[in-house]
Amino acid sequence: QVQLVESGGGLVQTGGSLRLACAASGRTFSSNAMGWFRQAPGKEREFVAGISYNGGTTDYADSVKGRFTISRDNAKNTVYLQMDSLKSEDTAVYYCAAAASLSSSWYWRKDQADVYDYWGQGTQVTVSS
Repeated sequence: QVQLVESGGGLVQTGGSLRLACAASGRTFSSNAMGWFRQAPGKEREFVAGISYNGGTTDYADSVKGRFTISRDNAKNTVYLQMDSLKSEDTAVYYCAAAASLSSSWYWRKDQADVYDYWGQGTQVTVSS
């Protein structure tokens, strides 16, 4: 069982930066691939970024490539999302998610919500102009 708690959301101006953190409980974090998703009002939840259990593989949605960076610190049971050059269209609730331990299907389905078994409660990010 993995419990996830996001933090770091808030209000920021266009062009600014935020760093989200997701703290995980449970003994399997170092073997869980992780992902960040977001959901804007009136829209479906969408994939933002994913990182493999050891950090060796990362992937990003086209809309955030070059602006967002996902990373993890397995010693701290934490995954991060550094968000730079923020735009108004980045406004959403951001969710952290964990795949099952040593999930092999994550590698070809990492942008699909149903490959993740555990979800955090979300943190609001609002980008204002």
